Amino acid sequence: MMQTHRPLPRLIFGSGAGTASRELPEEVAVALSFNGSTQAVMMASPSDLVDFAYGFALTEGIAKPKEIQSVEVVETPLGLDVQIWLEAQAEARLAKRRRTMAGPVGCGLCGIDSLEEATRVMQPVPKTSFRMAPSAIMAAIAALPAAQPLHDTTRAVHAAGYFSDKLLAVREDVGRHNALDKLCGHLIRNPHPTGAIILTSRVSIDMVQKVAALGAPMLIAVSAPTAHAVHLADQAGITLIALARPDRFEAYTHTDRISQETAHVA
Repeated sequence: MMQTHRPLPRLIFGSGAGTASRELPEEVAVALSFNGSTQAVMMASPSDLVDFAYGFALTEGIAKPKEIQSVEVVETPLGLDVQIWLEAQAEARLAKRRRTMAGPVGCGLCGIDSLEEATRVMQPVPKTSFRMAPSAIMAAIAALPAAQPLHDTTRAVHAAGYFSDKLLAVREDVGRHNALDKLCGHLIRNPHPTGAIILTSRVSIDMVQKVAALGAPMLIAVSAPTAHAVHLADQAGITLIALARPDRFEAYTHTDRISQETAHVA
């Protein structure tokens, strides 16, 4: 498998002028191919690609986990081809789609050919008794930096984490959408209690759509949301918390899940 980062030489200007090297993240073309046909080509970090396949398939509405027969990562001279094989019903559903994606990591809607698809309203997340106290929300955001080894090395990647009583999983990538898809893929492949998604990025419509597809009831982000993302989170029944820091946060939707009690799960 390709390495996730490597040292490159640099010149330093300023009071500490000189030469040195810095570890920089790799950015690789990753093709997501379903039943032999490429559906998307994303620039991504070359790690956790099986998780990426499962998460992308779910959050983009292509296939549920039980509809995926196998995943194989094939290295090519131009990048990585993630070959996903689907059950017949998922393949038939995919054939009806008119969506193709090819774009940089900063674009989460590349290739969508209808306004309806771009702004689609998700099914509300399942009912749950999950709650988090303010102290737990701040503890969750405080716990994330210690679980970002690639960011510690490169200072150039995003992270998505999952918190329920404690930080249970984290995935990193040069793309914020990719990091979230990788986390979703891990979660649907492994049993986990109800909890909150934590993001190091801003909250846009497509990020809320992905969280809704996973069915997570709470989304905590270090950056601000867009107005439409707040509206969509409200419609989907997601508690949206943004501008989160270890000592403060802002809550926008479904604030009834924020309580003074110890966090608990359904």
